[in-house]
Amino acid sequence: MTTHKNLLDGPEPTHLPENDEAYRLLGEESLQPAEVAAKYPTFSLAWAMLADDAFEAGRVVESYAYARTGYHRGLDALRRAGWKGHGPVPWSHRANRGFLRCLAALARAAGAVGEKDEQERCWQFLQDSSPEAYAELKR
Repeated sequence: MTTHKNLLDGPEPTHLPENDEAYRLLGEESLQPAEVAAKYPTFSLAWAMLADDAFEAGRVVESYAYARTGYHRGLDALRRAGWKGHGPVPWSHRANRGFLRCLAALARAAGAVGEKDEQERCWQFLQDSSPEAYAELKR
């Protein structure tokens, strides 16, 4: 077996645990994101979906609140997974996408409510955490 050393001397990527039941409820059971968030409040993807839906409907403050909730729940999950406040959070890992989407939604909503400093911090955090997510989500 070959092991690869992190040549950049930075922290290893953080991979959040999967929640197969929450994905199943959203997919196979077609539950609404609000129902999944109520059942699994730590599942950031449901909060990201709520934030996106609210933003698209012009409910910017509501979007901001959903995004901030999912962002903070995601930070808690990252810390439980060993994240120390910096380092890669790969977009390629499905369970990380909810947190990364919440981070992008928070940046977008913060800009819409005039919180330019927070908007810039969130976009930078996203880019630092996952350049792939940043490229995908900053449109």
